[in-house]
Amino acid sequence: MNIFYKILFWGKNFLFPSECAVCGGSLLGIEEIKYSLCDECTASIKQIPGSKCCICGKPLISEIHTCLSCRNSEGRSYDRLWVLFPYAGKYRKLLAKYKFSKNLSLADFFAKEIINVLEDDVKLKEAIIVPVPPRKGKIKSSGWDQIDYLLKRLKKLSKGLIIRRCLMRKKSKVQKELNRAERLSNLKGKIYLREPPPKTVLIIDDVITTGSTMEVCAEVLKQGGAEKVYGLTIFYD
Repeated sequence: MNIFYKILFWGKNFLFPSECAVCGGSLLGIEEIKYSLCDECTASIKQIPGSKCCICGKPLISEIHTCLSCRNSEGRSYDRLWVLFPYAGKYRKLLAKYKFSKNLSLADFFAKEIINVLEDDVKLKEAIIVPVPPRKGKIKSSGWDQIDYLLKRLKKLSKGLIIRRCLMRKKSKVQKELNRAERLSNLKGKIYLREPPPKTVLIIDDVITTGSTMEVCAEVLKQGGAEKVYGLTIFYD
């Protein structure tokens, strides 16, 4: 980074003191300001180590290869999920700071973590990214789409990445207010294709809870002609 940008970063920090999105401490270094995270918190934000379920991507406790939930499932439309962080504690605070407080610097941190996954797994080398479509009226009510902004930063930071916004969404209820059965019913027929999907797809969303949104999106993509549908979310509940 040249001297001009160094001065700009330090000047911003002096005139508009920044706080770490997790602990609230002061940000001093260029990297700290860039990601809105102090070095100590950055070092503590790690994926849970160990074996992961080969379907949902969540950490395995005593199981081998596949978690109990996925073994008991009636089947899923997606082929595999990658999930990064648990939606709890400081990680929940991270999403709130980004999604609701519009801390845009965190998008670059999330993008960096996603790029690491894309580069490490051969299954994703040929995948075209398709974002989960926002709920109709969401941008008008909240002022932005956090997934769309994240993907813009992701494309900026990862050359050659292809993004296709081929999924659309009709008006529906807010998913977080519903249980799993209601969520699936709420989205049935509400998510549709506006153009043929790529053969290999990676759906990206911010958080997965019941998995109903990911399931409906994957089902629509498969019905539209996609051969492999993977998913990646930053947080899992």
